[in-house]
Amino acid sequence: MKLNLIKALWGLEGTYEEQLSRIAAAGYNGIEGPMPSPENESLFRSLLERYEFAYIPQIFTQNDHISSFAEQAERAAAFEPLLIVSHSARDCMTEQEQDRFFEEALAVEQRLGIPVGHETHRQRAMFTPWTTARLLRKFPSLHITADFSHWMNVCESHLDDQEDAIALAISRTIHIHGRVGYPEGPQVSHPAAPEYKTELSLFMGWWRRMLEHQQSQGKTEATFTAEFGPPGYMPTIPYTNEPVADLWEVNQWMTDHFAQHAKSVLIK
Repeated sequence: MKLNLIKALWGLEGTYEEQLSRIAAAGYNGIEGPMPSPENESLFRSLLERYEFAYIPQIFTQNDHISSFAEQAERAAAFEPLLIVSHSARDCMTEQEQDRFFEEALAVEQRLGIPVGHETHRQRAMFTPWTTARLLRKFPSLHITADFSHWMNVCESHLDDQEDAIALAISRTIHIHGRVGYPEGPQVSHPAAPEYKTELSLFMGWWRRMLEHQQSQGKTEATFTAEFGPPGYMPTIPYTNEPVADLWEVNQWMTDHFAQHAKSVLIK
């Protein structure tokens, strides 16, 4: 199984040309981020073609979530992406409202023929292990983009008591967001820092299980996006708002570390 290393555009500075040129030089297989504005779409498409990048668009439902999902997914599908990452529905919706949303989302996904990974994200329907597990049990064809850093933060724990939900989520993961969280936040200062060795070990174990499961199901490719974010997510120095670490370096370390460990899992 091939591991596609995807670079997140989140937090990068400069023009699309500057960003994608740097990403290509670093050896990534593709990029992930929100779709470009209409006026930048032609340039964006030309850069994807020039650098032979796979693309994973991110969409964000709002207001009328069903219509919002359908409209954005339609546009995303036109990019012929590897898959679509969706921040779906809301945590404050009733179960009935969430069920109706995912019924419609699955119908759109089937019609478009593009896999959708609904992200396990705070504020969204899949903001906890148990809300996600309920949805996955109800909808057997529903899949996720796994970002357990949000769960660790929401649950304020290392998720020790959530193994059943985690196992189910792992079995439905089609894309990995590689960010290490801790019980009091969604992002550690640096995943290599020794004070976060417990969290790093937990996340590496979960991600390994995701690769192993995908491989056992006969998948030929897997995708991983290191997704540490800029200040707001990244801790900062008081009074200056200066980030405590370099964003590019943090994501590069996480990418390299995971890719190295993945070699022991992947069967060529």
